[in-house]
Amino acid sequence: MRGLSLRGVEPMIGLDTGFFLELLWGNKEATELWKSGLNDEVHLAVSCLSLFEIERLGLKGVIQSADVIQESINGMCELVWLDQEVLSQGARLSHGLGIPAIDSLILASLLSYNCSEIFTTDSHLEAYQSNRVTVRNLRRNG
Repeated sequence: MRGLSLRGVEPMIGLDTGFFLELLWGNKEATELWKSGLNDEVHLAVSCLSLFEIERLGLKGVIQSADVIQESINGMCELVWLDQEVLSQGARLSHGLGIPAIDSLILASLLSYNCSEIFTTDSHLEAYQSNRVTVRNLRRNG
């Protein structure tokens, strides 16, 4: 994956910022998915905005070693950068679903990579409904 764009490769799994908190805290589902990525069983996509959020959480003292998490993301995941298409879709999602701008931009970036599943802890992302994408909240059962 390193440096090679996998946009649209199946199966592509999207990871929101909260996924990494759950991974740090030992969430079994998050740990199993990360191991699947390490074994190249799935391709993982992460929005560049999650790097920002992880850095911010480190600065606030919520998490330790934010730089190590960021290095792991850069080494293992397809990083999705914002472009005009993502910005436009993010604005439409924010307006249409009534969700915060950062959440809508993360969602739009992952959708731009045709992620079939998105793992999150953010209830805002659950507002998105599609028969092509499953949003999985790691803090909810089922």
